[in-house]
Amino acid sequence: MYEERFYRRWTKPEDLVNFEVIIEETDLLISADKDLQDKASESAQKYRKELKDYIQDHPLFQTSLAPVKVDKNAPELIREMADAAKKAHVGPMAAVAGAIAEFVGKDLLSYSRQVIIENGGDIFIKSDRDRTIGIYAGNSPLSGKIFLKIKPKNKNVGVCTSSGTVGHSLSFGKADAAVIISESASLADAVATATGNLVKTEADVEKAVNFAKNIRGVAGVLVIINEKMGAWGDIELV
Repeated sequence: MYEERFYRRWTKPEDLVNFEVIIEETDLLISADKDLQDKASESAQKYRKELKDYIQDHPLFQTSLAPVKVDKNAPELIREMADAAKKAHVGPMAAVAGAIAEFVGKDLLSYSRQVIIENGGDIFIKSDRDRTIGIYAGNSPLSGKIFLKIKPKNKNVGVCTSSGTVGHSLSFGKADAAVIISESASLADAVATATGNLVKTEADVEKAVNFAKNIRGVAGVLVIINEKMGAWGDIELV
């Protein structure tokens, strides 16, 4: 999501083994109890193939900026993306980075007790200890000064970010960062996009936070534009 992914210097936990998996547009930084690069590559390729095959038969899935219906027999990845998009009122590809991180992460949990996957600024976490995530918010004076503390939980955690001022991802807003926390990284990704779309000026922060917090499955919201910040929910700032 961010130029040259320099922010990855902030996201490599020293207590885990860190490695990358890059397959076409998919660029994953993975942290686990051991080197699982081969397993992760195999998993990422599997889900990329499911997505590409589905898009080939259903091109609207890739291009639509609104939710689309999918067949109940579609792969789980596709159904998860479609469901997240429906809840957030965006197109299904708004959930793609979070979904890939989440599905690869769940696969790797069969081999590692802890797994952290960052995919273009969208993060899947299953950890036994506190983790701190730095928020890059472009030219905002708050950029790099706001950190989220993610506490150990029995369930997985998705932390996804959308920005209208940083990176190449499609956004119709001007938010420097719209961050969503959810047990579902797919949902967090879709809602982050929708939330960021609502922020054109500092006056829109409250509206955007209220939108996100009313979506079932969203646990926390953080919105930053210039010097203005709004937050809600199960979110600890440090």
